Amino acid sequence: MVFSSLIFLFLFLPVTILIYYVSPMNFRNAVLLVVSLIFYAWGEPIYIFIMIFSTVFDYINGLLIDKYRHRKLMARSIFIGSMVGSLGILGFFKYADFVVDNINLLFHMNIQADDLPLPVGISFYTFQTMSYVVDVYLDKVSVQKNFISFGAYVTMFPQLVAGPIVKYGDIAEQLVSRKVSLDRFGEGAELFIRGLAKKVLLANNIGLLWASVKATPIEELSVLSAWLGITAFTLQIYFDFSGYSDMARGLGKMFGFDFMENFRYPYISKSVTEFWRRWHISLGSWFREYVYIPLGGNRSGFMKQLRNLLVVWFLTGLWHGASWNFIMWGLYLGFFVIIEKRFLLQSLGRLPAFVGHVYTLLVVVIGWVLFEMEQLASAWRFIGVMFGFGGHAFADQQALYDLSANGVLFVVLAICVTPLPGKMLSCMREKWRIAGVITVPLIYFLFMILSTAYLVNETYNPFLYFRF
Repeated sequence: MVFSSLIFLFLFLPVTILIYYVSPMNFRNAVLLVVSLIFYAWGEPIYIFIMIFSTVFDYINGLLIDKYRHRKLMARSIFIGSMVGSLGILGFFKYADFVVDNINLLFHMNIQADDLPLPVGISFYTFQTMSYVVDVYLDKVSVQKNFISFGAYVTMFPQLVAGPIVKYGDIAEQLVSRKVSLDRFGEGAELFIRGLAKKVLLANNIGLLWASVKATPIEELSVLSAWLGITAFTLQIYFDFSGYSDMARGLGKMFGFDFMENFRYPYISKSVTEFWRRWHISLGSWFREYVYIPLGGNRSGFMKQLRNLLVVWFLTGLWHGASWNFIMWGLYLGFFVIIEKRFLLQSLGRLPAFVGHVYTLLVVVIGWVLFEMEQLASAWRFIGVMFGFGGHAFADQQALYDLSANGVLFVVLAICVTPLPGKMLSCMREKWRIAGVITVPLIYFLFMILSTAYLVNETYNPFLYFRF
């Protein structure tokens, strides 16, 4: 079940809200736990047991670490066992086939892989349970003794299958006591509708262009088609994932929780370093807190910082998928972050801002080719077409048609990747006073109607980050 589906919007969500708000405060975590399990089981009736096991496993590990805290060796052994167990589950389901395939390739063997389906959301909820155990072990948070509350934290359906990655410490107090009000519910509803519109009206529509270009044999692509296609994917993945994150945060507010912002207009960045601080913020902060800083961060000279950055960016790529194209994408971005930290940021700071924007977008767009193309050979060939290698025509009739058919949409998308639309709505609400108070909700209501109409009539409704 996805948020941008009619069954979620008009059945699951209204029933959940009704049950949640008629329940006494003391029972609301239990309600969230039950409905979240139903939500997950809707699409994963078998693999739900993996999530339940991970939840119980690290709930018990947290209790044991707290119990044996005064016995350092025992606490450390439990902690290591927790990390090995969590990473073992994630590694088996997400990376076992990848490892077997590479062993076969490297040693000319023929080991049969099971080709296991990837449990939805396993990367997200595994990172959440791991961060909880780490923080309990380091005594950063108090152990959660109430299993219902801990289970609600891990399985909470708004952010279960695609984030943002919520650290336990960020919502520990909210699990015990949280404020709900009509204004807060309204803020959440607006945020959810905004995310839904981004996903359904923007990401899905521009995604059709990328699907068409990707399906075209590379030898038949023109330079313009290649650029139009990868630009479409660049916009699709942003509106798809940030839209889902907005919906998750909006749902969180509707139930009284504050989840961290996961995207902050990344395409207005003037450096790759800034881009990553604005893109998938919860993942970047997780790796910073639980990998980069424990490795030493930038405290022990440039060479160790270089090592630490390479480890983080390798893992960032690997986290996204068991494929070399994801690893290359992570190391590719890491390379630019490293050279920026070493010298390039200073040079960019002395140049006009648009130079930094153009440089960043160029690096990011090329990076998305590596990210999206599963075969690295296909990625290199596609990049070659983008830059005119191989004798491809600059433009053909298909490219000109795609440009004319999607030109207005590209303009709308270019505006919507900036803070301008949000500022306009805020300005309307503040300066128009009563008229603004009426007009802005009507605009969101229109977004909801248009999104629903699209979902009724269209079958193209993918969600890109489910595969991670």
